[in-house]
Amino acid sequence: MAQRTATISRKTNETDITASLCLDGGQYSINTGVGFFDHMIDHVARHGGLGLNITAKGDTHVDDHHTVEDVGIVLGQALVEALGDKRGIERFGFASVPMEDTLARVSVDLSGRQAVVYDVKSTAFRAGGSKIGTFDTQLVEEFLSAFSNNGRFNCHVEVPYGSNHHHIAEAIFKALGRALRQAVSITGDQVPSTKGML
Repeated sequence: MAQRTATISRKTNETDITASLCLDGGQYSINTGVGFFDHMIDHVARHGGLGLNITAKGDTHVDDHHTVEDVGIVLGQALVEALGDKRGIERFGFASVPMEDTLARVSVDLSGRQAVVYDVKSTAFRAGGSKIGTFDTQLVEEFLSAFSNNGRFNCHVEVPYGSNHHHIAEAIFKALGRALRQAVSITGDQVPSTKGML
């Protein structure tokens, strides 16, 4: 079977991003100019078993918002292209990841339809937000929304408890990687839908 790969570039007045994705594994290197975000996307690649290279230059002198959101856009577009017609994929993925005081659960459906349900009990990850170093915790939801919108998949995130902000974010991204790993895996030879297409 041919490797499922994609390379997407996107340049705007705010960011210049290139992402290369291989769903079947490989090396990963993430350089967005936002250190904590790089660390989180490393987790997605590592725990997702993905080959992933991302380079980004953004207007981080303003803040990190445009870079984080636009990486989500580009990574979502790469996911769509790498999946192709989705023949044989598992389609659904779920992971529950503990991180010391925190538990994160992520469910995905590579359905061709976008939806994000973000149920994180910690108020630090909601309106008003907080910081992990210089990273705005609200950007976790912004990334997930951009990734889901452009990757055309359902993404449900639940964090029922947790107090350490770093642990909450890390558990979410690890669970996202594990859920994607399951969903993109080849387990058959048909498109997994009664419609015959996704």
